[in-house]
Amino acid sequence: MSRANAIARAKQHFDGGRFKEDLARLIALPTESQNPARSAVLAQYLDDEMIPAFKSLGFICRILSHPEAAGPFLYAERIEGEDLVTVFGYGHGDVIRGLDAQWRDGLSPWTLTEVGNRWYGRGIADNKGQHAVNIAALKAVLDTRGSLGFNAKFLIEMGEEMGSPGLRGLCADNKHLL
Repeated sequence: MSRANAIARAKQHFDGGRFKEDLARLIALPTESQNPARSAVLAQYLDDEMIPAFKSLGFICRILSHPEAAGPFLYAERIEGEDLVTVFGYGHGDVIRGLDAQWRDGLSPWTLTEVGNRWYGRGIADNKGQHAVNIAALKAVLDTRGSLGFNAKFLIEMGEEMGSPGLRGLCADNKHLL
């Protein structure tokens, strides 16, 4: 039940291809917040990917909204003890426009493609990759120790690429959660 065991689990998750599969699913969702035709995909990303991932780790999830926001927000929390420190994570699931026609031949913004030792796809580094890494790391710790040893709260917004409209107001309205 050691740190080394958790690291070994995370390494196996990556080396075994599961991390790439998880990230490919996230990238396949065209969460372009600047494109009004994609507004339903913003909620789909949270409903189909983030909520099930967090719930599988024992988090309680809820969708939050704000009238100024470009899309929904996900609040997820796992409270293991009132006396424990709480770690807060923030991320966004929206991406800038895919600009499909401007990608090099053989590449698509919505398909994770490996070329040499590089992976391509919209959101790999900003910010879907962060979600996949954080969830995999939390899972490795839980699978190893059975608990995190701290409380965890996450806020994922779907309008960061538009300047985070409504984020400040949502945080003010929900400061009791955060």
